[in-house]
Amino acid sequence: MLNCFDRERVQTFAHQVKNKEYFRESNFISYTCSMRMLLLNVLCCLCITLTVVAQTYTGKVTAVKDGDTIEMLVNGKKLRIRLFGIDSPERGQPFGTKAKEFTAAQCFGKVVKAVRQSRDQYGRIVAEVYLPGDVSLNAAIVKAGFAWHYKKFSKSPLLAAAETTARKERLGLWKDKHPVAPWQWRKRKTIKAS
Repeated sequence: MLNCFDRERVQTFAHQVKNKEYFRESNFISYTCSMRMLLLNVLCCLCITLTVVAQTYTGKVTAVKDGDTIEMLVNGKKLRIRLFGIDSPERGQPFGTKAKEFTAAQCFGKVVKAVRQSRDQYGRIVAEVYLPGDVSLNAAIVKAGFAWHYKKFSKSPLLAAAETTARKERLGLWKDKHPVAPWQWRKRKTIKAS
């Protein structure tokens, strides 16, 4: 049921439409501006919703599991971090121990920043890790020759250049005449175990 005020507004609107007053230029411009503002607001909301902000963790490195996996203490909680875009030799693989030692020397006990990229099949956070001074730990390990640029998951030109430099200078695992990539090593171990 319409009250007096609503009835009056409806009657005024009906009169304006009937006499085509509502469609005068000033009303049309006002309507157009309102629609533009509405459209702009909707687009801004969509952009904000679609923008994915990378989650960042800052904490102290409390353990180095291997050359490409660390553990951080963040707000009292342990987080296992798999370094994004690199793959270091495995335990038992040539240079596996040296890769772990190099990684530990770079980050153990330091407060680092991890920028999350994803999670892996084991539930680990996959991240780019930055040492104090905003130095990429991931790139430092590859540049020293203790990891491959894991091209299957990363197209980083920084990691590609770091690997090229390490290969040319025969650093770390590149001293070996026939280095075996960790993904091939894991595959061989799986076949032998079968």
